[in-house]
Amino acid sequence: MTFSRLFGTTVVVLVTVGAVAACNGASATSSKATGSAPAAAAASGSAASVPAASRSADEGTREVTLPAGTQLPIVLDTAVGSDTSRAEEPVHAHLAHAIEVHGVTLGEGSRVSGVVTDATQSGKVKGLAHVAVRFDSLTPEGSDARYPIHTSAVGRTAENTHKKDALEIGGGAAGGAIIGALVGGKKGAAIGTAAGGGAGTAVVLSTRGKETRIPKGSRLTLHLTEPVTIRVRG
Repeated sequence: MTFSRLFGTTVVVLVTVGAVAACNGASATSSKATGSAPAAAAASGSAASVPAASRSADEGTREVTLPAGTQLPIVLDTAVGSDTSRAEEPVHAHLAHAIEVHGVTLGEGSRVSGVVTDATQSGKVKGLAHVAVRFDSLTPEGSDARYPIHTSAVGRTAENTHKKDALEIGGGAAGGAIIGALVGGKKGAAIGTAAGGGAGTAVVLSTRGKETRIPKGSRLTLHLTEPVTIRVRG
């Protein structure tokens, strides 16, 4: 074999080996790129599957649990009264001032809502007027989320006027007795006593006792009877 033929054969072999290597390298690069594409797409899809609003909803908020017994000072936004309200009517209020629990502040703009649980008018003979409300939801300041809460009822009962009514009846009877005695002696006094007492009783029976109201702007204190976990900005 001559030198030129040997040299030619060597060149052909080297070219062939180089071409094979180049093909293998391109195939490996293509395979790597193809394999990474699904992973990138999966990662992109995972991020896209979480709505932007949901991802940002938790930004700047903290979770805190208000323990049972927590006091919530509130200002009433809805007036209620024994003679003006009805059971189950909605009632609204807001925090009188910010409160801090475990280093987290519940802002003054936080709102509470509930219902009238009792509205009883005063009776003509007996029974005192009474009105009560119970708050069952809390909306932290800067949030639209409403959290169910359990609180003790807040109520007010009218002043007892039974003793005053008794004095009015007694006064009427005494006045009638005096007038009757002046007119007709002992017999007149007895008649006057009956007439006077009857008149006083009639006045009391035709007039209801005092009603009771909790006006708008009243400051009340709620007490949580069960713990509640909420999210607040902070």
